[in-house]
Amino acid sequence: MTDFEVRIGINPLSWMNDDLPSLGGETPLELALTEGREIGYDGFELGNKFPREPQALKTLLAQYDLALVSGWYSGRLAKRSVAEEIESVGPHLELLAKNGATVMVYGEVADSIQGAPQPLYQRPRFFSDAQWEEYAARLDEFARYTLSRGVRVAYHHHMGAYVETPADVDRLMSLTSDAVGLLFDAGHITFAGGDPVAMLDKHIARVCHVHCKDVRPAVIKLARNRNWSFLDAVVNGAFTVPGDGTVDFASIIGCLKQHGYRGWLVVEAEQDPVIAASYQYAQKGYQTLRSLVDAPLVPSREAA
Repeated sequence: MTDFEVRIGINPLSWMNDDLPSLGGETPLELALTEGREIGYDGFELGNKFPREPQALKTLLAQYDLALVSGWYSGRLAKRSVAEEIESVGPHLELLAKNGATVMVYGEVADSIQGAPQPLYQRPRFFSDAQWEEYAARLDEFARYTLSRGVRVAYHHHMGAYVETPADVDRLMSLTSDAVGLLFDAGHITFAGGDPVAMLDKHIARVCHVHCKDVRPAVIKLARNRNWSFLDAVVNGAFTVPGDGTVDFASIIGCLKQHGYRGWLVVEAEQDPVIAASYQYAQKGYQTLRSLVDAPLVPSREAA
């Protein structure tokens, strides 16, 4: 086992939602930063209330002794060329690189229905080998470019998008090089019907970023049975913080320890702060991860 070294960060979604401004939209960013630091978090991912000028962002985070974890980038490589994507990513890539972030959360939003009032089964799909291979080739070239600037693509499998299910993740990883890192999201892979521990173990060599999102299975079942949209599922509480749902985070952290993961663990749980009080849930997520990270590694049966 190589050295396991992590920092625990959080996404501002616990306080305010970019896709649904009605959820915490009135909450000032300064409150989230103050509370996050007080709870013990080392850093924040970006949200739409953060400055987009590198020095302004650096100054703001320094005021709270916080690091920049990473930031979501809305990619469209399913529809546009690598050259167009490189031109589009420029300001965001500079913002991350100049603030010390070494990974970029890449979310494919071309044709995605994650923000649309459509049932999840209507998500986009690649139907042919050629479509998969063309997409993977563009993604690989784009990832090599960002890596040359010091920032690795952390590809986010996501509900409502082209790469959603375990089979989609398997396919994408098989068609791309190590330049493309995988963002492992425990909540999204569970919602998509996967076993998060098995998926993490399978793709651990490519995992460069981890979103720690728990789930409420009863809500996910309703979302499927009633053909809810992704945002309907969010509003109704499909996701929550580690320790408040059914995802086996003890095994997830154990797997990361066993394989010597080095990077961020990010609490990211889209919820309505009126129902799930921001401070209370952010603290629960932090304390759950902190206790698991600090616990001694119990060797697996295979390693014994």
